[in-house]
Amino acid sequence: MTDAKTRIDDTVKSNDVVLFMKGNKTMPQCGFSSRVAGVLNYMGVDFQDVNVLEDDGLRQGIKDFSDWPTIPQLYVKGEFVGGCDIITEMTLSGELDQLFDDKGVSYNKDAADKIREANA
Repeated sequence: MTDAKTRIDDTVKSNDVVLFMKGNKTMPQCGFSSRVAGVLNYMGVDFQDVNVLEDDGLRQGIKDFSDWPTIPQLYVKGEFVGGCDIITEMTLSGELDQLFDDKGVSYNKDAADKIREANA
């Protein structure tokens, strides 16, 4: 396993929720990363952010690791969930809430409901 893949594997296994993104949770560097980080922050999810812009090996490594071509990428309890479009759809459908419930991840249900109400 390459250094980047080892770091990625260690990160997703040692954190309940991980977002590989451009920038960080307080200062995203692209709109897609901003959207996913914004949803997680608004819902009060405690997540580890990993800035792929700091390391080209990591930036390519996460794409290889997940076999997914785009960033951001969300992992919950070691499992790849998806990118921006998938997380947006899951948030609006309630599937993200269900995933968090099933995996024992703490989040603010009222905030999740407000996101859906605002986008109805």
